[in-house]
Amino acid sequence: MPRTVLLTLGRLPKALDLARGFAAEGWRVVVAEPHARHLCGASRSVARSVGVPPPAAGRRAYLEALAAVVREEGAELVIPVSEEALHVAHLPALLGAATRVLAMPPDRVLEMHDKARFVDAMRRIGVPVPDTAPLGSAAARGLAARGRVVVKPVHSCSGRGVRVLAEGAALPEPDPRAPAVVQRFVAGEEFSSCTLAHGGRVLGTAVYRGVQFGGTVAIAFERVAHPAVESWIDRAVAGLGWSGFISFDLRVDASGRPFGIECNPRTTSGLHFLDPRDLVRAILSPADAPPIRFRPQARLQQFWSCLTETQLSLFRRGGGFGANLRHLLTTPDACWNARDPWPLLSMPWTAWPILREAARRRVPFGEVATLDVGWFEGEDLQDGHG
Repeated sequence: MPRTVLLTLGRLPKALDLARGFAAEGWRVVVAEPHARHLCGASRSVARSVGVPPPAAGRRAYLEALAAVVREEGAELVIPVSEEALHVAHLPALLGAATRVLAMPPDRVLEMHDKARFVDAMRRIGVPVPDTAPLGSAAARGLAARGRVVVKPVHSCSGRGVRVLAEGAALPEPDPRAPAVVQRFVAGEEFSSCTLAHGGRVLGTAVYRGVQFGGTVAIAFERVAHPAVESWIDRAVAGLGWSGFISFDLRVDASGRPFGIECNPRTTSGLHFLDPRDLVRAILSPADAPPIRFRPQARLQQFWSCLTETQLSLFRRGGGFGANLRHLLTTPDACWNARDPWPLLSMPWTAWPILREAARRRVPFGEVATLDVGWFEGEDLQDGHG
C-alpha cells in the first residue's frame, strides 16, 4: 500500500509541483483545501481532495479538521504550501509521533513572518538587513527624514499594505490594531528565493526575479545565478538552524551587497524551478540527499494571469502590450504537463472563486488568493473564533 502525504492547500501551482513529485515517487497524495474546487483537484497526481474550514473562520477548527484528515487518511507526512504554513506549524501538538509535519516550531515560524522580529533575528546572525523601526517611533521618523522608506504591516503577504515613501514624506499614523514597520529603502534590484533546508544546511535554493507583475505579485519570473544572494541565504539558514521551506526577499545595492528585506517561512514561486522529484527525495531523506537540481526552464509564467495582464495592457498608455504578448507566447507555463493537462486547462473554472473575489475588490488574483488562509494578529488560537 502506498504511503500518504497530505498537502494543506491545493489552489496554487506550488502545490501542484509537490503533488506531482510525490505521485512520481509512488506516494498517495491527499489535499486539504477550503475551496470546493481547486487547481490540484484536477490533477491525476491527487488521489483525494478533502474540504476543511479556512483558518479565517477559526484557527482551532481548522487545525482540528486537518488532524481529522491525517487520521482518516493515514497520512505519514504533512506539508504546508503557502500562507497556511503559519497555522500548520501548530498542528504537531494535535498529532502523534507517527506523523511528520514539515514545519519548524510555531514560535520560530511566527518570528520569521513578523517583519520586525525577522530583522532582529538577522541582526543577531550577522547578515545585512536595512535599518528598520516601528511605525510611530522616533527612530522611524528619523529614517523617513533621511531618505526613502518602505512602510509595511508587521504581518502581511503578497505586498498587501506596502507603501514606498519619498524622502521627507509624512509617515502614516500608527494603528494599534495593525502594527507596521518603517524600513530604509534599498535602491537596487530585487530578488526572491525559495529554499529547502535541513538542520541549517541548504539542500536546494532557487533565486529568481519577477519579469511581469499583476499588482505587486510576480506572475512571470526567471531564475538567476547570484552568488552573493545565495551566500546570504546560506548564512541566514545556518544561523537559524532552519529545517523545511524558507524564502527571502532581498535587494542588492549598487555595490553588489544584498540586504534581506523580509522572510516568508514557506514556499514561494521559486519552487517551480526546483526539480520536483529531487525536491521530494530531499524532503524524505534530508540527511543524505544530493543537491536538488533545477528544472531545465529558466523562465516560467502563470499563463492565465499573464494573459489577463496582456489584455489589460492593450488599453493602458505605455502598457507594454507588444512585450507582454511576446512573453506570453514564448514562456512555458509553470503548471503545464502534457501527461497531466487538466490543471492548466481547467484553471479558469477551478479558480473561479478567487477570480470572482479579485474582480469584486478590483485587485490582482495574487492579492486575494490566500486571504482566507493568512495569519492575522489578534485572533485566538484556542477559542477558534476570528
